[in-house]
Amino acid sequence: MAEADEASKPLFAGLSDVSISEDIPVEGEITVPVGSPSHDDEYSTLDEPVKETILRDLKAVGKKFGHVMYPKKSTTLLRDWDLWGPLLLCVTLALMLQGGSADSKEDGGPQFAEVFVIIWFGSVIITLNSKLLGGTISFFQSLCVLGYCILPLTVAMIVCRLVLLGGTGTASFIVRFIVVVASFGWSTFASTAFLADSQSPNRKALVVYPVFLFYFVISWMILTFSPSHSDGATDTGP
Repeated sequence: MAEADEASKPLFAGLSDVSISEDIPVEGEITVPVGSPSHDDEYSTLDEPVKETILRDLKAVGKKFGHVMYPKKSTTLLRDWDLWGPLLLCVTLALMLQGGSADSKEDGGPQFAEVFVIIWFGSVIITLNSKLLGGTISFFQSLCVLGYCILPLTVAMIVCRLVLLGGTGTASFIVRFIVVVASFGWSTFASTAFLADSQSPNRKALVVYPVFLFYFVISWMILTFSPSHSDGATDTGP
């Protein structure tokens, strides 16, 4: 019965009988300790000059380019993702491919919008495929990796444009073929180095195959690029 009576009492029933003696001082100040500035406060850009913000972003993009050219076990490209680098590479590649035979009356090379849509639509499809297969990286992280890994192919496009200035013969095609194949392999290797670990071992092939096709299409556009007829036209008049 005693235990039942104790259980029926309110939990803080005895606190009303507790009093503070007058001999115990209760004076003092209640202060909130000021902690050290957090990591977010250190990198706050609210009061930062625009120039410093742009330079910091450009430096971050440059570091990601370095990770693509030298892929290794690093989470920087995934953790600090952005779409500025992919956008820059996509616009650069589309502008350089636009100067092909599509500028003439003949229906030849791809236009700017076609290249832009192929790159971004392909990246979205590969990302959705990775997510449906149970990938552990986010949607924008995948877009970031696929976009940044176009860098070797963009470099290959620049080299091909320089080679084409010397002519379009067999030697030119061989040089361009070697450069494009090497860039295609590097882009595929770099992207899978970041994306493959996000999938289970028995599904890696299902992720790598669409990536292979994606960069193959871009490589094919670069390899089959030819200058417009107007660029190489000569004056045949009197």
